[in-house]
Amino acid sequence: MSSLCPFAGAATGGGVCPVKSDKSSAGVCPAKSDKSISGVCPVTGKDHGSEHKESTGHAEDKGTDPRMVPAKCPFGYDSNTFKLGPLSCIICQALLHESSKCKPCAHKFCKACIARFKDCPLCGADIEGIEPDTELQALVDRFIDGHARIKRSHAGGDVEAACGKNKVIYEDVSMERGAFLVQQAMRAFRAQNIESAKSRLTMCADDIREELKSSEDNLDLCSQLGAVLGMLGDCCRTLGDAPSAITYYEESAEFLSKLPTKDLELVHTLSVSLNKIGDLRYYDGDLQSARNYYARSLDVRRNAVKEHSAVASQVIDLATSLAKVADVDRNLGNGSAAVEGFEEAIQCLQKLKLDSKQANLEQRRVSVLDFLHNQLADK
Repeated sequence: MSSLCPFAGAATGGGVCPVKSDKSSAGVCPAKSDKSISGVCPVTGKDHGSEHKESTGHAEDKGTDPRMVPAKCPFGYDSNTFKLGPLSCIICQALLHESSKCKPCAHKFCKACIARFKDCPLCGADIEGIEPDTELQALVDRFIDGHARIKRSHAGGDVEAACGKNKVIYEDVSMERGAFLVQQAMRAFRAQNIESAKSRLTMCADDIREELKSSEDNLDLCSQLGAVLGMLGDCCRTLGDAPSAITYYEESAEFLSKLPTKDLELVHTLSVSLNKIGDLRYYDGDLQSARNYYARSLDVRRNAVKEHSAVASQVIDLATSLAKVADVDRNLGNGSAAVEGFEEAIQCLQKLKLDSKQANLEQRRVSVLDFLHNQLADK
């Protein structure tokens, strides 16, 4: 999924996306997320794990015997690090989607999650059958509609209510409504419950669209919607629905293109969306269309390097885009253009000097450089 938190622009204070980080959760932002997905929230930019630490720190100081080592669950479910809400699935750690009950033990999970098991993950009993729990799912849906959907102030309505109740308090954290939905989506996506992730992201996108009707020029909303649409594209791509994925990626690129290109995160997200469309066109055999999208992504990255020539990651991204365009040129029969593209990419990476603190970038630079040399050797 995308590396940008859709709600980061609206963040208050911190710089982390609730969809990315939340030590005590499993969510990510869309595009970056928490421990397992990334580490920051798309809506607020806060690290919610730190909030939990603050609230429990004093109690630990007073009541903990320094000679005792507290019990810790190897899977992260101990009381000090994780609290699972009553409406969540213990497998994907997201809100229940298509709630289902195991027979005969009656433990409840998401349908897609429990379908992969033969024994109940909670009690170990053999699963003889699975049946929908419509009553529990109705409760989850009511919770989402009443507490998790992004609230909008209506003309002449109670603006104070809209502004004062814009947070969701669930499990051991409090976060903004849009961030909460994206966090739940990213948890589900990470656990391969793609339909659940898609459902939550669709709700979030619908709410942002409603807000845009009254403020079409709101750049923060355009940024959020662009990121969420990109995540929806990732869901469709994972499900094998390439046409829908392309539609979402194109719409994402449309909204992100309206934004100033000075924000490197937005530049990265826009160029990645364009490249993903190019990839899908490429795999479908439409090489000319693929080249057009790769070239658009290349233009975005060229402009970014002009503005931020000292940012090493941008230079590596530029070299990657040059390689994509060159590869398509070669497949289209334009060998000379392909060689020029590969050589320009090599020059970019050879000029790039990294220090010892940038080991990850250096590893990436060397990997791309090796690929480019191999492409020229095969010409």
